[in-house]
Amino acid sequence: MSVQSALKTRRAVKIRRGLTIPILLLIIWEVSSRTGLVDPRFLPSLENVFLTAKRELIDNNLIGELSISLSRNIAGFFIGSIVGIVFATVLALSRTADALITPSFNGLKQISLLAWIPLISIWFGFGEQAKIVFVAIAAFIPVVLNTYEGMRSAPRDLIEVGHALRFTPLQRITRIFLPSALPSIATGVHLGLIYSWLATVGAEYFLAIGRGVGSLIIAGREHFDMALVMVGVFILGLVGFALNRIAGAAEAYLLRWRRVVE
Repeated sequence: MSVQSALKTRRAVKIRRGLTIPILLLIIWEVSSRTGLVDPRFLPSLENVFLTAKRELIDNNLIGELSISLSRNIAGFFIGSIVGIVFATVLALSRTADALITPSFNGLKQISLLAWIPLISIWFGFGEQAKIVFVAIAAFIPVVLNTYEGMRSAPRDLIEVGHALRFTPLQRITRIFLPSALPSIATGVHLGLIYSWLATVGAEYFLAIGRGVGSLIIAGREHFDMALVMVGVFILGLVGFALNRIAGAAEAYLLRWRRVVE
């Protein structure tokens, strides 16, 4: 068996193992709903969920709701990531900033993200701006933590070479610290993308003004339409899974040079 065939076989086995539990859960769900083991009003059948998804897709612009949620997620993610990388770079490379700001940041990061919602709603209202700020904060924290650790872990030998070659501060950042911190930055951005999607859902649910997948779930709850709620839950899970896979693939591509080095 060739190496390529072995890899394909291993990948197929991994996929089958990964699908085992979800398929078993779906079977248990369907049997419980069909047999009346669980009240169908609380756990609708998969057929009912599918028909509800079809109705929302055709009649109620489900794709539009999803695109609104994704646009919030992307906007908040990019803002939080860019600001987080810059902020962490300042903390890692400036002893004064590190001494003054890091202790306060370490305290603030312990506060639950949901605890910021009352303040954000007061400062920014309940509209689009507040939701994007909430998502940006969710992405900001993991990006800062990982970028900071990556910058502080830059090899001492490279730093000394930079001093010997009389690099400017900008050159030290772009040629030494950022390349050294790239694996940590990629990990932070990966986590930031996941957390930002979770925050997008939370923002739509708790700042319940406007459209989005979170609003779809709220509508299902208010009308006691559990099939609609489950459609929203399925969408959230599938999109979150897709974002995680995309981020993982992008991270592996950007860090492909490590395989050569190793």
